[in-house]
Amino acid sequence: MLATVSLLLAALFLAWFFLTPSGTSFRYRMADTLITTQHRHWAAYLVGEEGLKERVAEYAKQFEEMGEERDTHEIVAPSDKEPDEDAAKPVPLTDIEPISGDGYKGYLLTVSDPTKVRLVVTSTKGKGEKVTSMVKRTGAIAGVNAGGFADPNWQGNGFQPIGMVISQGKVFYRDIGMDQNAQIVGIDKEGKMIAGRYTINELLELGISEAVSFSPRIIVNGKGLIKNHSQGWGIAPRTVMGQKEDGSILFLTIDGRQPGYSIGADLYDAQEIMLEHGAVIAANLDGGSSTVLVTEGGEIANKPSSTHGERYLPTAWLVFDNPSSVTVNNIWAGLTAKDIDPSKW
Repeated sequence: MLATVSLLLAALFLAWFFLTPSGTSFRYRMADTLITTQHRHWAAYLVGEEGLKERVAEYAKQFEEMGEERDTHEIVAPSDKEPDEDAAKPVPLTDIEPISGDGYKGYLLTVSDPTKVRLVVTSTKGKGEKVTSMVKRTGAIAGVNAGGFADPNWQGNGFQPIGMVISQGKVFYRDIGMDQNAQIVGIDKEGKMIAGRYTINELLELGISEAVSFSPRIIVNGKGLIKNHSQGWGIAPRTVMGQKEDGSILFLTIDGRQPGYSIGADLYDAQEIMLEHGAVIAANLDGGSSTVLVTEGGEIANKPSSTHGERYLPTAWLVFDNPSSVTVNNIWAGLTAKDIDPSKW
């Protein structure tokens, strides 16, 4: 009798899972979640090999389209802001707020002065650097992970960026032409965030100061670009950067892949959090096991998902009281492809 009931329940579940709209939506969300991990091939068991290829291609096309619209938001430069005489105390440079939702927990770091944010890169040739190390080494007061990198078999050394790296207005690294479009996340010399599809030459003309390559941009001109959870690219740890009209920079880090604590969030969740906190532009940064929020002294605020702990990365967004006193050296200058092998530790 028990076996019969079990078989019946299994048959009903499979019928729901594969034949109903709600079951199909749930199945594809599970597949999207697997696509964001090193076990991407497992998604084929849920949607088939062709379904997997189509899903990845669909997201790639969607992400490219999401970067097309030109951003027109304006900010009040920190130097132009009038002092608030009614304020009881000065606005702190950084503020960290816990964030939670359905199945996820994380933190939102707000930086009141965008000109205090700098892109810092690894200091060791042939190897990435942990964000905790970058914060300690440079005397930063906070930091989060930044751009993507070549990561063969999810065991890369964290040294080879993808796309471009610009720091202090100089191109540190690029694997694309100067007039080739790429999705970027950055800040110009006045503290205005720039995100979307740009060429390096366009960015230099716009007065870019710091930038890395990653996608998608999820908010532009004050509106969210992701319509619902089904377009949210699965559930995973997330790192997102945004900016408010007053110029404040927002860094959202959401933990994931830790049942009982935080499973993770999709990009629609991240978009809605950023909109609720006033973001008029926002873009996805490298997430997954790279997601980390570090506070002054090199203390990790969140819970990175990797069982091996914090990852070695090529770039990080760091916050400084006095960024002009910090020198960031181009670790990739003069190196050849042989010197930048992502699989060689």
